[in-house]
Amino acid sequence: MSASAPLLDVNAQPGHAIRRLHQIAVGIFLQETAAHGITPVQYAALQTVHNEPGIDQRTLASRIAQDTSTTAGVVERLQARGWLQREPDPADRRARRLTLTPEGQARLAAVVPDMRRAQARILAPLDPQEQVQFMALLQRLVDANNELSRAPGSVRQSGA
Repeated sequence: MSASAPLLDVNAQPGHAIRRLHQIAVGIFLQETAAHGITPVQYAALQTVHNEPGIDQRTLASRIAQDTSTTAGVVERLQARGWLQREPDPADRRARRLTLTPEGQARLAAVVPDMRRAQARILAPLDPQEQVQFMALLQRLVDANNELSRAPGSVRQSGA
């Protein structure tokens, strides 16, 4: 006799809703930033390197919560586009220090208004108070579950 799985509504499950919201968020980001040909992860890498010039590649991976091999590919693509440069760390020749090129700085400055518009579109169904509450609850979930990730992030405190 085989056990029958219960009938469950996947749309009532938080993991499924989060996955769907992620798909929607990526779709909106790509629509708003189409003229720049940049992905959300590439944007995160550029913004993080801009915020922390000279950051090493391993720390960048941790900051954007990506594994080191994925981050290496992102860095290689950004370097190939002329937006990022890697230089050996004088204190540790195995480490690579990252900085934006002038073209990378210009590209980041150009994409920020479109990225902000994407973020506003994602939150648009909520009123301003709900947006603040949603972001606080979302950050609480991320922080509380960070160590369960395959690529836990180490977030540096900074301004929005």
